[in-house]
Amino acid sequence: MRLLLVEDATRLRELLTEAVHAAGWRIDSVGSLVDAEEAIATTEYDLLLIDLGLPDGDGLDLIRTMRRAKNQTPILILTARGAIDERIAGLDAGADDYLVKPFNHREFLARCRALLRRSPSVAAPALEAGRLIFDVASGSVMCGDEELALAPRERAVLEILMRDVGCVVNKRKLEHALSEFGEELSSNALETAVSRLRKKLDPARAAVSLETIRGVGYLLRERKQ
Repeated sequence: MRLLLVEDATRLRELLTEAVHAAGWRIDSVGSLVDAEEAIATTEYDLLLIDLGLPDGDGLDLIRTMRRAKNQTPILILTARGAIDERIAGLDAGADDYLVKPFNHREFLARCRALLRRSPSVAAPALEAGRLIFDVASGSVMCGDEELALAPRERAVLEILMRDVGCVVNKRKLEHALSEFGEELSSNALETAVSRLRKKLDPARAAVSLETIRGVGYLLRERKQ
């Protein structure tokens, strides 16, 4: 899952980024409408988190523009504007939910999970391969009756591979998908994440094998049980 945060308050961006990473999702953050428009035009997101009072305009204008363009990515407004008329205006503009600052980070994550279940990229509530069940919205990974303890980057790698189980996923595609603005993922970092994920899958008897296709990428293959 990849989120975009449009927020000009640096400290809040840092806190929300930490919360999103802890949930196992990836996030890009920008501080203006111009940067947000560029990000949305070049990257596919599963959820947008949009502040309304931005330095170069009103977040409502961005939301209206997206909806006119038939972009159906779920949107959560994060704003200090808490009056009932302002909430109605945000929802009528095309937002899916509205959260008034200051807010509790647990409620924030719960609302994100609810909206992620509506994302167009979530074709099914869960991905399955072997004995693995990956809940896309919550990020939890079950192997039989046990939940696997995966680091955020390991979980992200597994999600991408499970979406293309049985097919080779290009290494460059993984590196790009796992990178965030200002932090391009190195080949070594990807190899480390894959290595750690492989060690956690084998003892779990997940009925899958994670194979390295040298010079190309990686393959998640189901094993016969």
